[in-house]
Amino acid sequence: MFAYIARRIVYVIPIVISVALVCFLLVHITPGDPLVAVLPADASQELAAQLRAAYGFDRPLPVQFGLWLLRALHGDLGNSIATGRPVLAEVMRAVSNTVTLAIAAAIIGFTMGILLGLIAGYFRETWIDKVATSFAIAGVSVPHYWLGMVLVIIFSVQLNWLPAVGAGPNGSNSWAWDWAHLKYLVLPAITTSVIPMGIVTRTVRALTGDILSQDFVEALRAKGLHETGVFRHVIKNAAPTALAVMGLQLGYMLGGSILIETVFSWPGSGFLLNSAIFQRDLPLLQGTILILALFFVFLNLLVDIAQAAIDPRIKRG
Repeated sequence: MFAYIARRIVYVIPIVISVALVCFLLVHITPGDPLVAVLPADASQELAAQLRAAYGFDRPLPVQFGLWLLRALHGDLGNSIATGRPVLAEVMRAVSNTVTLAIAAAIIGFTMGILLGLIAGYFRETWIDKVATSFAIAGVSVPHYWLGMVLVIIFSVQLNWLPAVGAGPNGSNSWAWDWAHLKYLVLPAITTSVIPMGIVTRTVRALTGDILSQDFVEALRAKGLHETGVFRHVIKNAAPTALAVMGLQLGYMLGGSILIETVFSWPGSGFLLNSAIFQRDLPLLQGTILILALFFVFLNLLVDIAQAAIDPRIKRG
């Protein structure tokens, strides 16, 4: 197991470097001058040149990338052009809010997806299967930003049960585990959980149905094994693939949804990324994309290790 983990970590190193290179290049190939956000309309050429030199935009791209990567390895992602604050602090504050939202959405989406998938798989080709499958198809088909607006209209505007926007009372962006803050999390968490719920439901249904149709299950039942024991075998065989799918979905949620966070004004990484794009804030844009991409890469690494721990055949391969 140790050799497998070490091998997977070695594989991650070139991926991380490639991700950093892509993050750096993506924001440099877009048209427009990033200093427009801070330069006054009547700025002189000398002032523009001074600011360009201060931010390092006057150097060749390979030099910029090398210096940026070196600083990033030391935890320095530069300062935001729009606000002047350190990028790392801005990104980590937003990421913490996105992680809170993603965990809440994962609990809702994965729990519902596993339950519906198991029920649909055990009662395949029945009306129960059709109902569960309909929920799954609706989950992956309905635009989540549209669902978010519908939930706001129903539960915030008409019923006045839950707040529509923000992450805390009085516009607070700090988080606390109390009802005053949790009620701001309900609607965005439900909206975010819908697509993962549908994907996990369809995956678990297919896995459960396939496993139940295999010969070893019939053999277990023929030997008199209780249905609870059969269920444990189904879970054990379905877990590696289901875990991989859930890991990918959690990675997408940790990446933040620009549309959902914008609809609910949730101060997460997606909302921050949206602001950085419109403000042409290159350091903030680079830092946000890099941190989110690294989250995704290392989450996949953890999923690979968890899969190997559950299924020894993976690390032997």
